[in-house]
Amino acid sequence: MDLTERKLKILHAIVADFIHSAEPVGSRTLSKKYDLGISPATIRNEMSDLEELGYLTHPHTSAGRVPSDKAYRLYVNHLMERYELPEEEKRIISENLKSDMMELERTIEHAAELLSRLTNLTSFAITPKQDANRLKYINLLPVDDTTVVLMIVAENGKVTNQALRISVSYTPENLELLSKVMTHTFRGRTISDVLTVDIIKYFENDIEAMSRLAQSIMPNFMNTLENMLNVDLYLEGLTNIFSIPEYNDIERARMFLEMVNRKKDFMDVLINRDNGMIITIGDENTDEIMRDCSLITADYRINGKLVGKLGVIGPTRMKYDEVTSVIRYMTDNLSRTFQIAKGEHEDDE
Repeated sequence: MDLTERKLKILHAIVADFIHSAEPVGSRTLSKKYDLGISPATIRNEMSDLEELGYLTHPHTSAGRVPSDKAYRLYVNHLMERYELPEEEKRIISENLKSDMMELERTIEHAAELLSRLTNLTSFAITPKQDANRLKYINLLPVDDTTVVLMIVAENGKVTNQALRISVSYTPENLELLSKVMTHTFRGRTISDVLTVDIIKYFENDIEAMSRLAQSIMPNFMNTLENMLNVDLYLEGLTNIFSIPEYNDIERARMFLEMVNRKKDFMDVLINRDNGMIITIGDENTDEIMRDCSLITADYRINGKLVGKLGVIGPTRMKYDEVTSVIRYMTDNLSRTFQIAKGEHEDDE
């Protein structure tokens, strides 16, 4: 049985109506709300065919139909029209994602907050594992007699700041010299590579005061690099599910919250997804507990290099057109923001 143009038109109307109403859709509703040019009886026959083809399901308690995962996939791939974000939403996104090199971590977290607010869904942002990332710039900044701030800038724009307690005296000139030596020594090397070296040997031939300072700082430097290997996950809008009809069932809401709060498992799913805008619907998700959810992810980059991913998770009944447009606009803005911040930092060096 072929999907005729009329069947596709009816299916598009059913998906669109169900996404907005969360109520099973009947032939009379379609006849009244949409200019299909056919009678309710003809619509019913076409709906029966669509159900037979696996695009609709028929809840026992209702005369109407609801879309299946198969219908959502067809909708996303072929029927969904491109949604143009309102200028006000574009302005909000652009203004809220401005940043500089010292605030990129906060920018990523803020992006997740903003995405949740704009979509009314549970959102997330992740940064990838940094083991293959290369170091670009190392700086030590004086705070007081026993504290300095270690700043590490990676080639992908990630900035890590760590306050260090040190046990030896120093001068600003000592810190500046050690910063230059460390930058010269480790620039262009991957984090994993640096973590395998005997780092103190690089400084054992320096003057005695420098050597003592290096020995005080280097263990903290190595610990900071190890922490940079961690994947950061920012989750926002968990309580948004309680305003979604699908999660009026407390048990289903509890399972959803447990799923996203298993952060290691959830991150594994996200990290192993392909790059680009990826939409997985219902049974397409490999994790069994996510089989009644849709997951949308997109990546953001600097100079073509992957920086992280941003996305949402929610019911399969999702406003795919609006959500994908918001995510696409935000990831484009993040990429531009990070590129601008990276360029400004390079100009300052």
